[in-house]
Amino acid sequence: VIALFTSWLLTPYVKKLAFRIGALDKPDGRKVHKGIMPRLGGLAIYLGFVVAVLCSMHLSKDVMALLLGGTVILIVGIIDDVYQLPAKVKLLGQIAAAAVLVLFDIRIEWLNNPWGGYFYLEYLSIPFTIFWVISFTNVVNLMDGLDGLAAGVAGIASITVILVAIQQGFYPVAVITAALAGGIVGFMRYNFNPATIFMGDTGSMFIGHMLAAKSAATIALIVPAIALGLPIMDTAFAIVRRYTNGRPIFQPDKGHLHHRLLAMGMTQRQAVLLMYIISAILGIAAVLL
Repeated sequence: VIALFTSWLLTPYVKKLAFRIGALDKPDGRKVHKGIMPRLGGLAIYLGFVVAVLCSMHLSKDVMALLLGGTVILIVGIIDDVYQLPAKVKLLGQIAAAAVLVLFDIRIEWLNNPWGGYFYLEYLSIPFTIFWVISFTNVVNLMDGLDGLAAGVAGIASITVILVAIQQGFYPVAVITAALAGGIVGFMRYNFNPATIFMGDTGSMFIGHMLAAKSAATIALIVPAIALGLPIMDTAFAIVRRYTNGRPIFQPDKGHLHHRLLAMGMTQRQAVLLMYIISAILGIAAVLL
């Protein structure tokens, strides 16, 4: 509730700041929106999250790591929203944010073996953790193509993580994820179609980073992977599509699922709501599993 109201109250001020510093999204042939839009909305989500965490949680080593890593990726996102960073520079920023978690000993050290027991990663733990966090960061980032799409799907994934965390007794994870979910829901008031502000890379990378970081800390990795199954599959197909067409993997195109749904004649709202429903079904599957 704290995160929701903080995000909801601060988003109009963030919108003014976006216009002031030039964090604007201009329409082109690939994008759906027609006018110039502010795209710094992720800052409101971040502020809602931080205020809620500081008000409701003990600042343990793990919580400090999540706040510091989230702040690093937020700064990268703000710079990108203003200056349009090259893909390689943005990737270096994502690696730096993931490295913060590793430095605080938040890392994936083992994986469940479906046939019983565990796979211990040992010396692969650090590169696998960094790869995991970067992958989730970009999955949410690439999903951000329609009003409210990335925010809504990430919100559903956050609720899924909360339910599983409570189910497994990981109450600090449930609380910190609730702070993320609240920040997202408060921002959605301004981001659902017709949107008046976008979350930008500031928001999409922050949300993806936080979901990955919390799963790396305690929750089984399969939970957010299933909950975000739709954008993960969409990203995987985008990589294959661009590679087979001889295009750079990070070069945007109009082949994403939401572009296809619009091409079939759906409105933005219809396409987004359909993808919400699919994500909710995947979230329920993750809880049941």
